[in-house]
Amino acid sequence: MWTGNVIMENMQVTYRKKVAPLLQKKFGLTSVMAVPLIEKVVINSGFGKMASGKSNEEARKMGEIIADDIALIAGQKPVLTKARKSIATFKLRQGAPVGVKVTLRGKKMYDFLDRLVHVMFPRSRDFQGLKTSFVDAQGNLNIGIQEHLFFPEISPEKSKISFSLEVTVTTTATTHEEGMELFTQLGFPFKTN
Repeated sequence: MWTGNVIMENMQVTYRKKVAPLLQKKFGLTSVMAVPLIEKVVINSGFGKMASGKSNEEARKMGEIIADDIALIAGQKPVLTKARKSIATFKLRQGAPVGVKVTLRGKKMYDFLDRLVHVMFPRSRDFQGLKTSFVDAQGNLNIGIQEHLFFPEISPEKSKISFSLEVTVTTTATTHEEGMELFTQLGFPFKTN
């Protein structure tokens, strides 16, 4: 990855060369296969609230606009998620589109995480770091992003809808401590206090 005058290592290369041996030594793991690693990244956005009261066709069109923006962000086409059952209070019909999600693995996953950590977080307003509570007891990271416009792939002038999204980073870590150490060594910016 090129940033100015310095060529940075890809997050995947950093994990293999530096982070995996360090984690194996720190946690006293005998097998390389037991070292925590990132399995997948799921990006999703629910637009059920924005689509409530609209026809299924209007909701589907809104879903396509959001899906196009998420495809630009993720580099992979997302799928539309549909309501499992009808809820009259929310004016929701079974089968109505309510969200968009995409699952990233391999190279696309590491490319997305590189952009998230090195480009998107610094561009965010008032970003002071991730809370340690975002890493759950199993070592997985959940991040809520208020506006998708912080991603450099999205042009604010061309974007028709502003929406929030959630990024879930699933790991093979078994504890909060292992997950925190993995993310910290990979360069995720956590708050110090």
